[in-house]
Amino acid sequence: MRKRDVSIRVRLTESEADHLNQLVKKSGRSREAFLRAIIEGYQLCERPDPEFYKVMRDLRGIGTCINQLAAKANTLGFIDMPRFEEEAKKWRQLQLDIRKHFLIPKKLPLKEK
Repeated sequence: MRKRDVSIRVRLTESEADHLNQLVKKSGRSREAFLRAIIEGYQLCERPDPEFYKVMRDLRGIGTCINQLAAKANTLGFIDMPRFEEEAKKWRQLQLDIRKHFLIPKKLPLKEK
């Protein structure tokens, strides 16, 4: 049985509808999900760019490797130093990549007059 059985029709101007559609597109949600979230009091963010998801996958992979290293160290009583150093190097590089992509301002090209 459908839980949402109340339908509400709203009339908008063309510019209001365009603005709503832009916000919905930026959120990456359906219009209905977007409006429900707003009604519930959520402040919605724009959908992150695809690079964000790549960074999250990389972080998860590094975290998994570190967890495996810790479990191995706990079981055997020593650390696999070559593998640890490799994962530490990946972690440092990922930190630099994150700073470059998300934190360091990019210089815009100069406009010709």
